[in-house]
Amino acid sequence: MAKEAAITTPRDTAPRPEAGGFRPVLSLWALVMFGIAFVGPTAPFTMHGLGSVKSQGHFALVYLIGMVAMSFTAFSYGRMATAFPEAGSTYAYASRTLHPVAGYFGGWVMILDYVMLPLISLIIVASTAHKLLPQVPYLVWVVLTGLFGTGLNLFGIRVTSGVTMVWNAVLAASLMWFLSAAVRALLNGAGSGTLLSIEPFWNPDTFSLAAVMSATPIAVLSFLGFDGVSTLAEDARNPRRDIGLATVLTCFICGVLFILGSYLGQLLWPDFRSFAAEETAFSEIGARISGPALGGVIAACVVGQALISILASQASASRMLFGMARDGKLPYSVFGYLHPRLNTPVRSILLMGAICIGGSLLLNLDRAADLVNFGACLGFLSVNLSALVYGFFQQRERRPSQLWRSFFSPLIGFGVCLWIWLSVSRLAMMVGFAWLALGALHYLYLQRTATAVVGSDSVTEDSGGV
Repeated sequence: MAKEAAITTPRDTAPRPEAGGFRPVLSLWALVMFGIAFVGPTAPFTMHGLGSVKSQGHFALVYLIGMVAMSFTAFSYGRMATAFPEAGSTYAYASRTLHPVAGYFGGWVMILDYVMLPLISLIIVASTAHKLLPQVPYLVWVVLTGLFGTGLNLFGIRVTSGVTMVWNAVLAASLMWFLSAAVRALLNGAGSGTLLSIEPFWNPDTFSLAAVMSATPIAVLSFLGFDGVSTLAEDARNPRRDIGLATVLTCFICGVLFILGSYLGQLLWPDFRSFAAEETAFSEIGARISGPALGGVIAACVVGQALISILASQASASRMLFGMARDGKLPYSVFGYLHPRLNTPVRSILLMGAICIGGSLLLNLDRAADLVNFGACLGFLSVNLSALVYGFFQQRERRPSQLWRSFFSPLIGFGVCLWIWLSVSRLAMMVGFAWLALGALHYLYLQRTATAVVGSDSVTEDSGGV
């Protein structure tokens, strides 16, 4: 407690009647639906072309590896969410188990991740819409898309959850259409002409371990967002039970859908080198098996999923920022303020919307994706280390039956995330470390302010004693 008090500010100890709290309205399946909407079960629609080319026709295997790799981190999130059901997520877990300084930097680096995720989705929507309607300037699409996500989030988590529920129903219908058309086409001799094949996972003619591993960061990028469920701990009805379970279920449900989609896509279009454009590969597959209508639906799903991802990621980010502001690590007047009627961090949401709109005009998709992997993997490292310290050292779970959960699982998750983090580009490393340096300066400012306040209080007490 003393360590945390060293970096609090006067505002942190002042009464906050306006803050209230989040309304606990989300059930387990509402949390799962939120997580699925955040991650996007149609990720293969966007990533299949690029992933198939990089992995030389083994993108289903890449997604399988990605699901296994991310499952260890999902279990760590689940463990920590059960122990500490707080809105701060990564920041809260590291603060409670490692050190307040580690928590601060864990939260700070995840800010980069949570800002980049809606920014990436905004770029996808605006660029796709601009290609379809080039007479409308890209800037207009950026602003309209940013206002959509920001505006809906201002009305609270119940509205956000309702929209994600509706969208998941639309996605389910679209996926069923694709799956039924794919099965029918394969049975009629299209593509490989079979429903059962090992080639999407192992084709000796094109298999390369280096190629498969080079595509793994693409798969990991598809999974990013499952951790966003943990930021809704104070919106959940039963956070200790539901947050961890919803996080793990989101990871596995999306993983199975990713593998199935890429598996069928590979069977339907075995020659991964012949796509007209990697970005629209799945639309080409849809048009081949069921005409232009399905191809158009797949393209619409890509845009719609990006829109919903903006909505979900902004909601998650605003809650993590709220947790940090509540503990005095960010300006409380901006990030800690909750609207008294809507119970939403409106100022934080508005600021994030402005940053996303501005960033979409400065960054392209590749650079933004690299920055996401930098921030997300460092945050995941923090969560896995927190789970290891909490279980093995603090709870002393050292019996043979407990070692997998308390030691080996988070250790494997840590190693996987470290490998992925080391694979990001040099530019992402430079920008990421610049962001960390800015965070260090902000932390030093907090310490200096706290020291000045403590000194002022001491002078006042001495004067009073005299």
